[in-house]
Amino acid sequence: MGQHIRELMTPNPSTVHAKSTVVDAAQLMKQIDAGVVPVTENGRLTGMVTDRDIAIRVVAEGKDPGSTTVGEVASTNLVTIDPQQDLDEALRLMAQHKVRRLPVVEEDGRLVGVVAQADVAREGDDTQTGQVVQEISD
Repeated sequence: MGQHIRELMTPNPSTVHAKSTVVDAAQLMKQIDAGVVPVTENGRLTGMVTDRDIAIRVVAEGKDPGSTTVGEVASTNLVTIDPQQDLDEALRLMAQHKVRRLPVVEEDGRLVGVVAQADVAREGDDTQTGQVVQEISD
């Protein structure tokens, strides 16, 4: 496919700090109309928090979203991609790890963007993209 991730990604995504409250993260998600927000410290990616993380790890467990920090509930075992990688690698990683979004991270750990399944669908081969979507959903 040949296109670099840098050409497809959403650059400079909104982020939250690990010490931010879950309420702060949820308000940001509402503001930017997103179900996931990267967690950063000093510009470096440390996790991802999703609306599902908030529902399962905070609300369902009866925790106070006003005092629970993003760092307590964010996923930290992340699959990332380098901005110089190509679309084929993004498709492979998404299918292998069953994820819909990949944080785009420079070698030094600095978050520079996010590439989503929708970005890949717009640019990728329809057959290959369809296979990836099916693999993610299985």
